[in-house]
Amino acid sequence: MMINPKYKKILFAFLMGLFMSFVMSFIITLINIGFVDAFMIKWFSSWFKAFIFAFPIIVIVSPFMHKIVDNITSQAVKI
Repeated sequence: MMINPKYKKILFAFLMGLFMSFVMSFIITLINIGFVDAFMIKWFSSWFKAFIFAFPIIVIVSPFMHKIVDNITSQAVKI
């Protein structure tokens, strides 16, 4: 399946949000409640909620972060 390159940034944000919210919600749920009987239900509930916030945050914040990283790395080359 090929996706038009114009959707690259949205796809990146979607996949990054999906992966990061998946991993982080697992870790935080594990730390907070441990491996209890209802762990999977609580984890998936937390993951869904985290992803709802993660995706739009990444869409909004990533362009600014790319600019900051570009500025930092371009200045390092000049030194």
